[in-house]
Amino acid sequence: MSSSSDQASVTVLGLGPMGRALAGAFLDAGVRTTVWNRTPGREGDLVERGAASAASAGEAVAASPLTVICLVDYDATDSVLRDPAVTEALKGRTVVNLSADVPDRARDTGRWAAGHGIGYLDGAIMTPTPTIGTPAGVFLHSGPEPLYVEHRAVLDALGGSHTHLGEDIGRAAAYDVALLDIFWTSMTGYVHALALARAEGISARELAPFAQGIGAILPPLFREWAEDVDGGSYSGEGNPLTSALSTMTHVVHAAEAHGVDASVMRAAETLARRAVDRGHGADGFTRVTRVMERC
Repeated sequence: MSSSSDQASVTVLGLGPMGRALAGAFLDAGVRTTVWNRTPGREGDLVERGAASAASAGEAVAASPLTVICLVDYDATDSVLRDPAVTEALKGRTVVNLSADVPDRARDTGRWAAGHGIGYLDGAIMTPTPTIGTPAGVFLHSGPEPLYVEHRAVLDALGGSHTHLGEDIGRAAAYDVALLDIFWTSMTGYVHALALARAEGISARELAPFAQGIGAILPPLFREWAEDVDGGSYSGEGNPLTSALSTMTHVVHAAEAHGVDASVMRAAETLARRAVDRGHGADGFTRVTRVMERC
């Protein structure tokens, strides 16, 4: 880091696995780091590495112009930031909230911060703890761009890529929930496939290489389908909804024949069938986005 960044300081509130990784990355980059956790005792090794341990959250935020908070959700962050002593100490300073929650909660916190003279940026961490401080980390930020520019040099100490998504405070959280939607629905599909395969005498290890092949098909489809949805074409060329619906029905019947819960695929089948029943059988699966919007 540059000499100006070396003289920067930051406070980290929350020392769960991710908070500890954030604090460690700041320390590794030479940023003066103050730490605090609601449950004492987690700061020991960070202090050995050079962090300052604060006795209270108010003392912690007063130590730095920038505070990064990373807790389980916004109920937890509210319980810390909206404590009167902490709120008072934060006036004229900036908070970057890397806790996970929904867009409306982020916007509410942004309004609260503005009303108390506190700079506020919301953010999302899109990669797991081991990536923090490495080029593999991915961070999303939203809120006032001047604040982001002001503190970018310190945030860069966390490694990886940092993207400012715009002035809307809730935009980072909106990206976060949409991307988590992809992850968890995909993982639910995968574990269901493993259960169905095992019911047919196929081990998870045997299926895995072929599952990876299915996964390799997806990245180009993500871009293609995004163009399809934004352009409103909902192309069914090569794989119309009627054909997709048939294959979904096969999965449901095979699973239920073995007593394997098929509720996730039944939900997908129901959406596809609804689109077909509305006269969109020749369209592609992307047409289901419009069906969902009308639910």
